[in-house]
Amino acid sequence: MRELSLHFLDIITNSIKADAKNIRFYIIVKDNVLNMEIIDDGKGMSEEFLEKVVDPFKTTRTTRNIGMGIPLLKQAAEAAGGKFKIESTLGKGTTVKASFILKHIDRAPLGNLADALIPVISENFDFFMHYEVDGEIFIFDTKEIKKMLDGVPIDSQEILAYLNGYLADNIKNINGGKIL
Repeated sequence: MRELSLHFLDIITNSIKADAKNIRFYIIVKDNVLNMEIIDDGKGMSEEFLEKVVDPFKTTRTTRNIGMGIPLLKQAAEAAGGKFKIESTLGKGTTVKASFILKHIDRAPLGNLADALIPVISENFDFFMHYEVDGEIFIFDTKEIKKMLDGVPIDSQEILAYLNGYLADNIKNINGGKIL
């Protein structure tokens, strides 16, 4: 994948498929390192499967016996001088962490994070994002947004279009106008 945001979308999609009701997503950029963490309360993985999850030919899917999301994220992190870690407890959830050296020649660009995240916004679970660059913080919390919407579905086309612009504008402001 050419953009990190698509890797993150893939991992968040895994959380949704694991029936997570709460997904927490952190991006923190500090001291030339982009740190990403996704925490969910989904089904989790057994220790046996967790040991094999970075193998692209291991998957829980029944249609195609290939699961590239986690292996590709791991490869992208390591290629950019960073690290990758995954922890999971069956029945409790999964945490995926990856770091990337920001100015590494092999680091993929972050890409359009707002466009990547909008397709996963849903009434079916709560999504929290903490986005931080050099101490400037933006919080996006669908639980709070749903309260403000007072019964209007968060995944309606009009709301999603607004949220896409809201996310894009705030991420751009936190980035100070620069492209990560």
